[in-house]
Amino acid sequence: MSPQPVNTSNARQVRDVVFVDGVRTPFGKAGEKGIYHGTRADDLVVKCIRDLMRRNPSLPASRIDEVAIAATTQTGDQGLTIGRTAALLAGLPRSVPGFAIDRMCAGAMTAVTTTAGSIAFGAYDVVIAGGVEHMGNHPMGAGADPNPRFLSERIVDPAALNMGNTAENLHDRFPDITKERADAYAVASQEKLAAAYQAGNIQPDLVPVAARRPGEGFKLHTADEPPRPGTTLESLAELRTPFRAHGRVTPGNAAGLNDGATAAVLASAQAAEELGLGVKMRLVSYAFAGVEPSVMGIGPVPATEKALAQAGLGIEDIGLFEINEAFAVQVLSFLDHYGIEDTDPRVNRYGGAIAVGHPLASSGVRLMNQLARQFEQDPSVRYGLTTMCIGLGMGGTVIWENPHHADYGKDA
Repeated sequence: MSPQPVNTSNARQVRDVVFVDGVRTPFGKAGEKGIYHGTRADDLVVKCIRDLMRRNPSLPASRIDEVAIAATTQTGDQGLTIGRTAALLAGLPRSVPGFAIDRMCAGAMTAVTTTAGSIAFGAYDVVIAGGVEHMGNHPMGAGADPNPRFLSERIVDPAALNMGNTAENLHDRFPDITKERADAYAVASQEKLAAAYQAGNIQPDLVPVAARRPGEGFKLHTADEPPRPGTTLESLAELRTPFRAHGRVTPGNAAGLNDGATAAVLASAQAAEELGLGVKMRLVSYAFAGVEPSVMGIGPVPATEKALAQAGLGIEDIGLFEINEAFAVQVLSFLDHYGIEDTDPRVNRYGGAIAVGHPLASSGVRLMNQLARQFEQDPSVRYGLTTMCIGLGMGGTVIWENPHHADYGKDA
C-alpha cells in the first residue's frame, strides 16, 4: 500500500517568539542576616507574577496558557509543582496550568526556552516563565542523595559536586587566568553595577518586596542587597580561598549565596500584536550543551557555538553579551575562547552576578531583563546573547534580536 500524501495545507508553521516583559525581586543575601530571612520562596515569585500583570494591563489573565517556574531545590516552599501553586497564589484563573522545572543555574533560562518552543509550535500564545531560589531556606545540595555509582564508577569527579572546586579546576586548565585577573574582573563588575544603579538602569525591572524578619517589623526592599560598592583590588587580595589552599577563587570573585525570584512574559509575535503588548526582544535561537562536570564553567562555549550555528551567525555578529558571573574565571574563559578583551564594553554593561548575586534558578531571566534594557538604549546593536554555565557540567545560550534595530526581522 502506497503512503498517503501529507496534507501540507494544515501543516504547522513555526512562529516567532518575543520577550514581552520581565521583572525580578531585589536579590538578597542568603542566611539569617539576609533581607528575605523569614520570607517564603513562593511568595517571592508570586510578587513577580502579579507585577507582570500590573505592568501589562492589556494582557487578560485568561489568555495566559502556561506558567513555568524553575527551582533547583524543589522541596518545601519551592516544591509542590511551584509553577501551578504560584499561578494560583498570584490570582490567575484556575484554568491556567503550571509546572516546575529544574536545570540548576539555568532553571529560568530553561523555563523560557521550553515554553518558547511550545509557542513556536503553536501550542501556546502567551506564557509566564521564571525562576526562584531561596538559598537561605534551601542551601544548595541540602537533602540531595547522589547515587553512589557517581563515585564508585568514576562517572563524575568528586570535585564536580562542589561548584567552587570546578572553578579552581578551570583556573588550572587556563593558567593565563590568574587570581589577579579574576579579581580585576570582579572589581569591574561591582563598578559597572554601581554605575547602572546611578543611571537608573536597574530599578525599572525591580519589584518592591515588603519582608519581615523574625522579631522585626516589615521593611520595603527596593534594591539589591549583595553589591559591595567601593570594592578594590587590595581588599579582594586579602580574601581567603575556601576551596583550595593557595587557590584563586574567593568570595570576592565569585557570586554569593542569594535569595530572589524572576518572571517574564513571552508570546508569539501574532499574539503580542493582537493584545497590544510591547516587544523587547525576539528569540533567534537557543542551545544547551554538556561538558566534563569537573570543568563546569566552560559550558557556555559549546552552547554558544551551537546557538550561533542554529542562527547562522558568527560571534562577530553579537553586539551585546550578558554572561552569568557564577565565577570570574568562567566568564574569562569564555572571553578568551572568542578573543574578547576582559574590558570589552559589549560584555555585562550593567555588571553581573559577582556584584548583584546569583539565586541559582532565577538568574536566567535577570540576564534577559538586562539585555532587553540595553537593546532599548542601543538601537545600533542587532543581536545579543544571554549565556550561563550550569552545575554538573552544562552550558546554555539564548540569542536575541533587538526590535529597535533598523534591520529587525528582515531575514527572520
